[in-house]
Amino acid sequence: MGDFFERIVDVEVTDADAGPLAERIVDWMVEDGLITREVSGDGVYSPSTDTGYLPGPNWRRSVADSPDPDPTWLPGPVAVMVGRDYYVGGQGVDEADAATCPRCTARTVIIDYPEEFEPDDEAWQPFAVGIAAWKETGEGNAVCPSCAAQVPVTEWDFGSGFTLGTLAFDFWDWPPLSAGFLAEFAGRLGHRTAEQTGKF
Repeated sequence: MGDFFERIVDVEVTDADAGPLAERIVDWMVEDGLITREVSGDGVYSPSTDTGYLPGPNWRRSVADSPDPDPTWLPGPVAVMVGRDYYVGGQGVDEADAATCPRCTARTVIIDYPEEFEPDDEAWQPFAVGIAAWKETGEGNAVCPSCAAQVPVTEWDFGSGFTLGTLAFDFWDWPPLSAGFLAEFAGRLGHRTAEQTGKF
């Protein structure tokens, strides 16, 4: 069956601000009873952590209205990831489907669905190198094959399924988060966010 996640990525927070902001968001969710301070690794398969905060007594306030056939059921932990990383929605893929240059708007296809279901390693290589450098140093570029511009990897548009960020939250095996909660979450972060869903 597998475990499902819904992810919120802050795509604008700085390295210096990511840790303190994560603490403020956790404090808010604990105060509102959405999570507790108790942590667990059960069902957590996030990129850079193997534990998360267990749901609190008011966790249902964050999810969309839907009938719950088992009122005793609890969702999994909420993992908090701080540090430069890339995040992928879906299942079993580590690359972006495509990348659009912000300078010339040319689109580089990485995975040519439905013709191919594997990434074009040659097309992905400049992005992989740039992302690895960004994760290590905070700076990394990829050359656009169309206009030859050296573009920071954080400025490329990889689509909603592939996101770079320094702060992310994984809600493991929660029902779909409500639009109101997502809006409040983004408002408390104070930055542009990206959302993903996927399965481990």
